[in-house]
Amino acid sequence: MRKFFLLSVAALTLAACGVDKSETMTQALGTTSKSINFSQAKTPEWARNAVIYQINTRQYSESGTFAAVEADLARIKALGVDVLWLMPIHPIGEKKRKGSMGSPYAVKDFRSVNPDLGTLEDFKSLVNTAHALDMKVIIDWVANHTAWDNHLIRDQPDWFTQDEAGQMRHPKDTDWLDVADLDYTRQGLRDYMKESLLYWVSDVGIDGYRCDVAGMVPTDFWEDVRLALDGIKPVFMLAEWQEPELHNSAFDASYAWRWKEIMQDIVNGQARAQDMADYYTDYQNNWPKGAMRMAYTSNHDQNTWDGIPQDIYGDAYEAAIVLSFTGEGIPLIYSGQECANTKRLEFFEKDLIQWRCDDPLNGLFRDLVQLKTDNPVLHNGAWGARAKVVENSKPQKIFTFIRHKEDNAVFVVVNLSDQTQKFQISDGLTLAQYSTFPTNSPVTLTGKDLSLPPWGWSIYVRN
Repeated sequence: MRKFFLLSVAALTLAACGVDKSETMTQALGTTSKSINFSQAKTPEWARNAVIYQINTRQYSESGTFAAVEADLARIKALGVDVLWLMPIHPIGEKKRKGSMGSPYAVKDFRSVNPDLGTLEDFKSLVNTAHALDMKVIIDWVANHTAWDNHLIRDQPDWFTQDEAGQMRHPKDTDWLDVADLDYTRQGLRDYMKESLLYWVSDVGIDGYRCDVAGMVPTDFWEDVRLALDGIKPVFMLAEWQEPELHNSAFDASYAWRWKEIMQDIVNGQARAQDMADYYTDYQNNWPKGAMRMAYTSNHDQNTWDGIPQDIYGDAYEAAIVLSFTGEGIPLIYSGQECANTKRLEFFEKDLIQWRCDDPLNGLFRDLVQLKTDNPVLHNGAWGARAKVVENSKPQKIFTFIRHKEDNAVFVVVNLSDQTQKFQISDGLTLAQYSTFPTNSPVTLTGKDLSLPPWGWSIYVRN
């Protein structure tokens, strides 16, 4: 679903119910509001080295069911994934529906499952099987709005935002015409929504949430919810937003829209390697320590509205994937991405992922997940090591950084240009006791007369 959010006089493209948000939104909103030194959210230990795998259930298989996903969990586990994120599992509204299937972000009932996906027992079985495989399950939560035929429209009309004529309205300055905006000044709404969030954790056994357009819902609501959820068990909370304040007490992770935008700008010749280095410097200086920012090269919004990553990144696709796994942040794999899906999936109609798991891309993802798992310096948040930029002779073309702690170090070199680059590492770094990834071959590297092909990359490991 394409949707538009207007701030001041700027028209800004958003994502949650349908299109990936651009960094221009972040520039308008700003990225700092409170001074936060360290995230107070109690991130569960199991998220230490987690990789998130997003599941588009209805496009995942011909049946589009929980059972079909459950049958594939062993394959996903073999990839090395730790956290499964399922797009909204709830019934979809029929009133003002978009397309024949509607948007899964137009929720008709927050406390039941979409019968097209299966039964509640089917979903519980999926969760239980995932847990048996030592994987966690989070689900999408759409707190900002509901479908027009959600029972709350009838039962609690005062919980909805009204226009000047006193009529319920869709979220202001968007084209999300299939949903009605909720009013979080209403305590009853807050209580109901919190109880609903608690239900899926306490009664069904899920392990957290990916919260749609989290910044459009008051932060104090999320903080209250997080405190209550942690009273049940440690949960993982991912915000679809980009705001340091959300990490204070509510969320473990948030979207790294800025990372994505810089990477795409580099590919399009509108940014340079130095801009990526500056991103990590800004992250270290202006975001709370321990805050995880989710770096991704594809997701449901980007796939549908912007294109497949092979087209967006072209020859730079592997380099982008490598950075998403080795730089500071928590990586995401979108269902089918690891198997080289080349289809832009319909959002409101049935459309199957193209599974080609014999593609070399599958091996790259598996190797990078293993690299992240095996090297504590690459772990998430405060568990990992900072990415220290290493000076080189071509900082506008070559991005070099090292993450090291105690005896473990990972040194990454990426050519962020479309030409072969010869360069030197200028700060005297010597890699005499490292191994190459993924071949694990010993290497001696003095930092002089190095060369990488267009969009090439090298990773060196010491452990």
